[in-house]
Amino acid sequence: METEGFLSLILHSHLPFVRHPEDNSALEEDWLYEAITETYIPLIDIFSRLINNNVNFKLTLSLSPTLISMLTDKLLQDRYLNYIDKLIELSERELNRTAEQPDFYQVAEMYNKNFIKCKKIFIGYNCNLIKAFKELQEIGVLEVITCTATHGYLPLMSIYPEAVNAQLEAGIQVYEEHFNTKPKGIWLPECGYYPKLDQLLWDKGIRYFFVDTHGILNANPKPHYANFAPIYCPSGVAAFGRDVESSRQVWSSIQGYPGDYDYREFYRDIGFDLDYKYIKDYIHPKGFRKNTGIKYYRITNKGNNHKDVYKPIWAKQKAVIHAKDFLEKRQEQINNLKSHMDRPPIIISPYDTELFGHWWYEGPLWLESLISKIYHDKKNNIKLITPSEYLDNFPINQVATPSLSSWGDSGYSQVWLDKSNDWIYPKLHAATEQMIIMAKHFTNPNKLQRRLLNQLARELLLAQSSDWAFIIKNNTMKDYAIRRTNEHLDNFNNLINQLRNDSFDTKHLKELEDKNNLFPNLNYKIYQSLNNSNYEEVNI
Repeated sequence: METEGFLSLILHSHLPFVRHPEDNSALEEDWLYEAITETYIPLIDIFSRLINNNVNFKLTLSLSPTLISMLTDKLLQDRYLNYIDKLIELSERELNRTAEQPDFYQVAEMYNKNFIKCKKIFIGYNCNLIKAFKELQEIGVLEVITCTATHGYLPLMSIYPEAVNAQLEAGIQVYEEHFNTKPKGIWLPECGYYPKLDQLLWDKGIRYFFVDTHGILNANPKPHYANFAPIYCPSGVAAFGRDVESSRQVWSSIQGYPGDYDYREFYRDIGFDLDYKYIKDYIHPKGFRKNTGIKYYRITNKGNNHKDVYKPIWAKQKAVIHAKDFLEKRQEQINNLKSHMDRPPIIISPYDTELFGHWWYEGPLWLESLISKIYHDKKNNIKLITPSEYLDNFPINQVATPSLSSWGDSGYSQVWLDKSNDWIYPKLHAATEQMIIMAKHFTNPNKLQRRLLNQLARELLLAQSSDWAFIIKNNTMKDYAIRRTNEHLDNFNNLINQLRNDSFDTKHLKELEDKNNLFPNLNYKIYQSLNNSNYEEVNI
């Protein structure tokens, strides 16, 4: 059937830098290990299966530099092997414990097989999953794009172009180091855009980025085709807008697929449910209960009072049904749009990658079924496409400037500038000014000064992560986010005082380099002034 419209699935992969060499059992490192087990490896597995079944597809995947740094870190790779070994051991114990409970045993068997497969795939890529994503890009089924260095929320840095430039420059450098090519697109953290940001992207060779729906709808001038075609910013960079309908179907816990009663309940885990003596070797050494990833119940109803046992076959069947429903609704959209446009419309559907498998356990199965249906259904009039491929096919687009926007709650900056977290920004701005001053001053540093300046830049970048303000606002791991923000700012202040006083604590510097070791090729000169700004030194 002739293609009448396009669907572009965008998976944004990001975790903050949670490497803690000083703590063998840091709870926050589990964020990475859970994502590897439940999201990244399952996605690599379904992509490989689709390729082996000769299914042609195109997806876009962003990988944040902090995530790339952790996935390629030897310490974290070794710790993940220990993590998955413990899960395999626990799942084998669960096979014994549930042997006389057929419904539970079936689920335990599923976990045991999945964990063993995870380890096999992980080792198959020499413990480096970036190799898998690189291979998939080279095959042509994935378009891997970049993100800023530490997922800093750019609209709140806009008064310092040097800070924005540093986030972009470091992020692109990490991408090029691992993928041996330049990124075609970029995921702006939190889809945070402000006018004129696109010029910095253009200067760095970026072809496209994404904004939330209202960023396109409120563009100046108003786009003729709403968010169903890209616009070109005055700089020449293309902006694609998120589709509301397809987002709601997958994102919403109420209206979306993940809330279906046949799917796995995320909030019932044996790490909390089972007897302490039985589970103690698989939770935190200090006795803190935590998720193990083994969950036996389906959603059934709201609350935890009564849950029915999870049925993997029912969940898989429901994922197939939901994939069919999703495709039918996209076909309806295309049929309604095509007569109003001079080109096939494009539906942009961006999601956090970790939704698939971690939060929505059946997400990878749903995605595999959707891709297969798009490929095999002869009545289907939609084709999967990447943004760069769309621009190649339809290079003439309207010129307009998107509005300042984000995909955060209420659509602008209030998530990252709230009464709970607004104390962060005066400190970040003061540190940014000092970083720019130091980068401008030290034009020819000696070896030790260069090491210190580079670590200074790392600490500032880490303090700028949008994750900390987000976590504080949502009051989840609030104490950790506050500690991390203050810790990196304290490190920054300590290092800058050493520079000012020309008195160096090399032992402390080495400790910071070993602990916060991301971006080994970072050059502090990315903070050198872009416009000969004249900042006065301030106390920080």
